[in-house]
Amino acid sequence: MRNLLLPDYIFGCYGDVTPDFLKSIGIDALLIDIDNTLAPYEQILPDKNNIEWFESLKTHGIKASLISNNSHDRVEKFNEKLKLDAYAKSGKPFPKTLRLAMSRMGSNEKNTAILGDQLLTDAAAGKRLGLVTIIVPPIKDKSNAFFRTKRAMEVKHIKKYVKIHGEECRQICSFWINREYKKDR
Repeated sequence: MRNLLLPDYIFGCYGDVTPDFLKSIGIDALLIDIDNTLAPYEQILPDKNNIEWFESLKTHGIKASLISNNSHDRVEKFNEKLKLDAYAKSGKPFPKTLRLAMSRMGSNEKNTAILGDQLLTDAAAGKRLGLVTIIVPPIKDKSNAFFRTKRAMEVKHIKKYVKIHGEECRQICSFWINREYKKDR
């Protein structure tokens, strides 16, 4: 039985996911979450680092689409300069929008990965389709009860990832492992 919440890879941040790495694992199409993966919620536009990373993907032949559960306004504004295929209200973890994005990019399950910050949405959506799943710690985590509960549910899967991949990845995974999931004081 496959674990929908166990990512294939965890990186420290989106910028660590290089075109060379993606090519080395046979990936030439990437579905990418926005909020807390590329930018904090309050960052309306892509910054210089975002733009340079997307330019690098394009230069190396990696197709990219934005896949967000956030609003159309948020996604459209963030995508103004990037000019990618972008999907708001995507319904992750359900894979319908991911399939649509892959179809428009001309990619398939074998050459597409998903990049996000949440196991319950991003990893689960990708795993449902058999995609490579890449997770990064959130840039700026929300501390409301809903997000604390979601993050607490992720811990056992992150610990399993560390057990499988070795102690050298513990530092990257420390966001989840060392986090206190208690009510803010």
